[in-house]
Amino acid sequence: MSPRWEPDPDVRRGRSVVYTLHAHLVFTPKYRRGVFDEAMLTRCEEIMREVCADFGAQLREFNGGTDHVHLLVHYPPKVALSRLVGSLKGVSARRLGQEFTGRINRARVHGHFWSPSYFVGSCGGAPLSIVREYIENQKRPGPGVPGIERRST
Repeated sequence: MSPRWEPDPDVRRGRSVVYTLHAHLVFTPKYRRGVFDEAMLTRCEEIMREVCADFGAQLREFNGGTDHVHLLVHYPPKVALSRLVGSLKGVSARRLGQEFTGRINRARVHGHFWSPSYFVGSCGGAPLSIVREYIENQKRPGPGVPGIERRST
């Protein structure tokens, strides 16, 4: 590596890819029932860290209120976010249900703890306007550029 280049811990490498993918996720219990307390949020964070690790992802930040949780996940490109979300919600609902039976059973509606919907926002990197400007300002090879032959079809 060049001595001028400082490695960025957010940029991860695979066999044929260099990436930095972050997603902000928000989950709510069914009908936004306020069931979370400090102990449940702490255990939910531990469970979700384990699930992320199983997917090769990292849970960078976690927090929540009585009726929702926020996650910041750094994930590899081979992971489909919808599958990660399904596992996060499924495993956490099952384990929290086993460990906090009374609170979870009151919050479950027809056997479901989490609302089927969720919020996901991509984050990290440059703002969209900067990326758009960068792409617009790329130099396109024009006609007659040495070394590039145009074929007529």
